[in-house]
Amino acid sequence: MTTVEKVKEIAHAIARAGGRTMLAGGCVRDSILNIPVKDFDLEVYRMDSRSLLDTLKNICEVDAVGMSFGVLKVKHFDIDIALPRKENKSGAGHRGFIVEVSPEMDFADAASRRDFTINAIMQDAITGEIIDPWHGQKDLQNRVLRHVSPAFTEDPLRVLRGMQFIARFDLTADNETVQLCSTLSQDELPIERLSAEWEKLLLKGINISAGLNFLRDCRWIRYYPALEALTACPQDPRWHPEGSVWNHTLKVTDAAAAMRDGSPDDLILMLAALCHDFGKPACTVIQSDGRITSCGHDTFLEPAEKFISSIWRRKDLPEKVLPLIAHHMHPWQLVENDASDKAFRKLALQTGNTGLLAKIARADVMGIDGSKENLARQLHNIELFSQRCHALAIADAAPKPLILGRHLLQYGMKPGKDFKPLLDACFEAQLSGEFADLPGALNYLDKLLCGK
Repeated sequence: MTTVEKVKEIAHAIARAGGRTMLAGGCVRDSILNIPVKDFDLEVYRMDSRSLLDTLKNICEVDAVGMSFGVLKVKHFDIDIALPRKENKSGAGHRGFIVEVSPEMDFADAASRRDFTINAIMQDAITGEIIDPWHGQKDLQNRVLRHVSPAFTEDPLRVLRGMQFIARFDLTADNETVQLCSTLSQDELPIERLSAEWEKLLLKGINISAGLNFLRDCRWIRYYPALEALTACPQDPRWHPEGSVWNHTLKVTDAAAAMRDGSPDDLILMLAALCHDFGKPACTVIQSDGRITSCGHDTFLEPAEKFISSIWRRKDLPEKVLPLIAHHMHPWQLVENDASDKAFRKLALQTGNTGLLAKIARADVMGIDGSKENLARQLHNIELFSQRCHALAIADAAPKPLILGRHLLQYGMKPGKDFKPLLDACFEAQLSGEFADLPGALNYLDKLLCGK
């Protein structure tokens, strides 16, 4: 049974028991926008918690852990079911609410607790009737992001939700909504909630720049100092006619978004694109002749590391992103300098993924408002870089040593201080292209040992 079929089965069972099932939130919004719906939020009216559980027990398995708040999950399907409820702020943080389930609540009151009008549209799960008390359809048509009610301020995370909605659905925030967002604070939000919204921005956003500009307009950029510093950081107009590092970064993130392929590397790509020039504010100098330089910005990685660690607890993210930032200019530089195969292999070793590095370099170049001729030349060089990496079999992974400790043992050597220098010498020779397979590697080792 598909998820849609299960929704229908649940809705008809609830109707037979005297209740009414409404689709709510993102599933209605996405359906109106002709975006495939993968998960469904249902709200059940005119039925209390016990009656709902009794009705569902024969047609689906449910996780009722959240039932005291009027919420349950259908197991094996992406379906959440809720009863309409009143929420009153009772304390600090996103958990500081008193929740009262209210099955007889009218649709407008129930929808008033939602964040934005585009998420406050309801649709009868059986008849398809649309209930839109806050005019979300009109806002969708006009591509406007508008908060529903003053209750919006009860959860500051809604600012970041607004950021990612703007980027995903090509929206413009209503001025009153921007002003309201500017009065809220991120201070009490746990890091896990931050990362979820940032990932939606970076992994689902089409117009990333619009989401970031919203963050700036409502002054939430103050919580991300590395981002805020970009807005006032100048660039030499000869090389960056687009203006500040902020303007350049917006263009780079939009370009990178078009290169996502749905792989786990997408987040690495987008973070490297977003953070690739975080080192510039600290490294930028205006010379006496007016030239603007940012020497060493690519290797000043502290701002990027702090930014990533402030949003994600994942240690692997800085480990994968920072080397890409440090080498983001190398693809076209290696080609222009006619670098050796060894230099290409060492770059693969340093970054772990030259294919991803090429994407970041391409996005960086596409974020420059330079001449078409220069753009074409740079992109051509990056394409030559990619071709060379494929030819050297280092496009997707770093080269691995062919000679290992076990090979030294086969020569009768005992583990000790002589192992590492020999292994290092063999790997250096491998990177230099003196051998490309295990037989060649063993032949090289044999000559090396016989010469000792």
